[in-house]
Amino acid sequence: MTRMADMALSEGAVDFIDDAYLTGLVEKTLADAGRVRELLAKSLSKQALSVEETAYLLAATDDDLVEEIFETARELKRNVYGNRIVLFAPLYIGNECVNDCAYCAFRRSNKDAVRRTLDVDETRRQVEALENKGHKRLILVFGEHPRYDADFIHDTVRTVYETKVGHGEIRRVNINAAPLDVPGYKRVKEAGIGTYQVFQETYHHETYAKLHPADTRKGNYPYRLDALSRAQEAGIDDVGVGVLFGLHDWRFEVLGLVAHALHMQQRYGVGPHTISFPRLRPAQGVEVDYSHLVSDHDFKRLIAILRLAVPYTGLILTAREEPELRREVMAFGVSQIDAGSRIEIGGYTEAGDAQTQALEKEQFELGDIRSLDHVMRELVEDGYVPSFCTACYRLGRTGEHFMEFAIPGFIKRFCTPNALSTLTEYLVDYASPETKAAGEKLIAAELEKLEDGELKTELIKRLGRIRETEDRDLYF
Repeated sequence: MTRMADMALSEGAVDFIDDAYLTGLVEKTLADAGRVRELLAKSLSKQALSVEETAYLLAATDDDLVEEIFETARELKRNVYGNRIVLFAPLYIGNECVNDCAYCAFRRSNKDAVRRTLDVDETRRQVEALENKGHKRLILVFGEHPRYDADFIHDTVRTVYETKVGHGEIRRVNINAAPLDVPGYKRVKEAGIGTYQVFQETYHHETYAKLHPADTRKGNYPYRLDALSRAQEAGIDDVGVGVLFGLHDWRFEVLGLVAHALHMQQRYGVGPHTISFPRLRPAQGVEVDYSHLVSDHDFKRLIAILRLAVPYTGLILTAREEPELRREVMAFGVSQIDAGSRIEIGGYTEAGDAQTQALEKEQFELGDIRSLDHVMRELVEDGYVPSFCTACYRLGRTGEHFMEFAIPGFIKRFCTPNALSTLTEYLVDYASPETKAAGEKLIAAELEKLEDGELKTELIKRLGRIRETEDRDLYF
């Protein structure tokens, strides 16, 4: 058990989640079509919504009004993100854990779990396997254990960046790990990470206490709620929040996420870079209350509402979900997905192409185990531009700087060219013939849409260099 003295909060930390107030909004906000339409107009002007305003969208259950919410989310997503979808892969480094979360197969009391931590050589082999498929962006996932301290995370990130095969390289490493103190975050930042992601799991205090025993590190609700504030104090201005939907009323959790985003915006001038919203999935050795499971219809609603409430935050949809549902909800909210994912430790080299799932080695079951190439081909055939772009992070367009570009819409000047560049890299270096043909057709169509000028001329030159030379990583 971690000593309380080792769990200091950020300066001026507050518990900004008022359970009674948020529950009251969920239960007492009445359906009001006129108010909803006013808020949809506000969202289209790219203004964030308050928790009170978000509650009106949650109260809308009439089919026609819900469809208006969906359509507005589609329009807003097109306006902010265009037709790009950013791709990444998770890499699980270790599943040792001192916590005992009731819903997680990694919990310490699960005696059936096969515990393992990748060593340096094993990590390199996993990265090489990912690079050989075409991945450029990873999120490293760690259990919460003393051995996975800031130095271990730092060194693992450096190993990933240093591992290169042919044209393959990882250009952005995000982190999903335990909350750290300020010195710990500073150490991890030195490795050159992208986003540091911490899931609150549930914002509901009573539910949180029930699922996370008090004698564990994760049992300290205020310390976890304050996690990303400490990251900001350490200079990490690119952070991600998330909830595991299915632990409590999904409407309450949406308000919690919005409250968290607003708190970050008000305190640090920038909200979270990403929001994740996985649904509770079966896991080996786990028996929990499934009474709060979120239906597919409500799942679509919460994604659309989050897009409208926090217009400039990336929404991440993971491979927990089935392919058809993923395909549908990308249209009205999602901006990032994983593909070709393996979540068992060592899975990218040891599971084989069949992607067999060993439950005793996984944190939960996946719903989408298709290959990266399969997902890429489907995306381009659906008119999306798959992107492995990492330019904003590497050029310092993060935090407040990102907002300066994103809020006026200037980000489109960079995103489409960079997405087409990284897509061309994938098509030349890794794609199957079918995916390459579909991708080149899409690139030609996207170039036709661009206004003639210096940017388009330079982009065409760069795409030619990628196709005809060894030049790679050409970004604006």
